[in-house]
Amino acid sequence: MSRPAEAPDHGTAADRRRSRFGDWSATATHHTPAEDAQAILTGVLLAALGLSILAHLKFLTGGVAGLALIVSYVFGINVGLAFFLINIPFYALAAGRMGRAFTLKTFVAIALLSLVSWWLPLVFKVAYIDPLAGAVIGGLLIGFALLALFRHRASLGGAGILAIYLQDRFGFRAGLVQLAFDLTILVIALFVVEFQAVIFSLVGALVLNGFLAVNHRTDRYIAT
Repeated sequence: MSRPAEAPDHGTAADRRRSRFGDWSATATHHTPAEDAQAILTGVLLAALGLSILAHLKFLTGGVAGLALIVSYVFGINVGLAFFLINIPFYALAAGRMGRAFTLKTFVAIALLSLVSWWLPLVFKVAYIDPLAGAVIGGLLIGFALLALFRHRASLGGAGILAIYLQDRFGFRAGLVQLAFDLTILVIALFVVEFQAVIFSLVGALVLNGFLAVNHRTDRYIAT
């Protein structure tokens, strides 16, 4: 007699979240605290360099970083400080959805980015850079920064955390939420910077996200 087919086991809600996003709340990795610190410092410096180039050209990028650039252009405040303040509401979401270790490392990364963004103009100034080259280089630098942070269970906060929360809470697709956020940033940018700058900003955002799409894959890099 044949056995009845068993119902598929879809696992718990936490298992389903891990399958979609990776286990961001995991703390048991092969990385030592010193290695995490090195990755966070490197990622923050690369991100600050990328944002410095974009800010020099009056360009933008996606996510909260783009919103921070808009705030810095409109109100004349340091982009790092704007980035830190805008991210404050996302810390609670990160703590609830990503775990304590992820939230702590993300908070440290964002705080360091604020400090480095204040310090960098004192030791590094951009005299001239071609707009297209600046968009590509800026996008790549921020992409490298995010990759370093992601591989050590950290981030620069922002819309990605909100996207994951909305998907888990209401079923909205995280990718579509992120896309909607980025498109909103570009629409706001039309009222803040020149149209040509928006086009170059879009190029930089495509470079950044294309770099992450190719290199940030859990089947190629597993730190557990």
